[in-house]
Amino acid sequence: MYSRAVRRGRVSRHDADAVPCLLELALLHPDPDDMDWLVPTSPQEVMTRLLRGVYDEISASQRRMGSAVTAFEWYAGLGGRTSTAGAGEGTAIRVLDGSSRIQAALDKATEECTTEVLTVQPGGIRREHELSEGLHRALALRGRGVRMRDLYNHVARHGQGLLNYLDLMGDAVQARTLDEVIDRLILFDRTVAFIPANADRTMALELRHPALVEYLVTVFDRLWRLAIPLTAPLPDTGIEGISHREQSIAALLAEGHQDAVIAERLGISVRTCRAHIARLSETLGAASRTQLGVRIAQVGLDGPARPLSPAELTLPDQGSPTVR
Repeated sequence: MYSRAVRRGRVSRHDADAVPCLLELALLHPDPDDMDWLVPTSPQEVMTRLLRGVYDEISASQRRMGSAVTAFEWYAGLGGRTSTAGAGEGTAIRVLDGSSRIQAALDKATEECTTEVLTVQPGGIRREHELSEGLHRALALRGRGVRMRDLYNHVARHGQGLLNYLDLMGDAVQARTLDEVIDRLILFDRTVAFIPANADRTMALELRHPALVEYLVTVFDRLWRLAIPLTAPLPDTGIEGISHREQSIAALLAEGHQDAVIAERLGISVRTCRAHIARLSETLGAASRTQLGVRIAQVGLDGPARPLSPAELTLPDQGSPTVR
């Protein structure tokens, strides 16, 4: 429509009704000689007018920012005259933005640590480079006699890198595993904790508030009591053909979780998760996802394992797995 107005010199107001934006932006304006017609406006003129408004907004924002900086500089100047009774309160929770700041804070906490480090390491099998990133800190702690306790997902048991790391650290490190663990947590001497502040772990929180740190220590200790030492085998499910991991997947399926959520919580890939679900279906004789849910409930995989009779495991016209 605008191109037509440029070529012809004007267009009728009726024809321009379909594109009201041209009038709103003033790319078309009424012909002074005949108000039923619209003539084109230079785009440069329109742009200048629009940008003037943007410029005014930016200028106003800069003035507000300058006023805010001036005000806070005045407050900051009072810091030298205030009591030190509240010193440290401002650092009870500190945001660490970027891997370099996170690394520097972890290095500093490592240097100051004298007694104990508690960590929760979620995810799957620990890669060699992931373990090597913190190896220098772990060796420094071991050298000072600091004790370490680490929690992992059960799937981490299958990683040779973790086994090599634990062999290297000797009795300085105890490791246990669970089906599910909380997000990453590092606690030094029960006085400072580090947790992720976003999903991709490019930001972290450094926590020094005693109540927060004590709460996280309690969470860790309770998970630790539930966890299984890495040197001990995982408990048997009591149902032939169903592994401990498949039992965990079955319980999460019974809660209604999708494959991707189950995989994330257990520290495995979605592909691996679906392979286990397929084996579960085959073992339990389920022909559909709905029937699998029914079979999971029938054999008791939706809760704590319990011994079942062969009659409880039988569906009409289907075979049945046996109970050990």
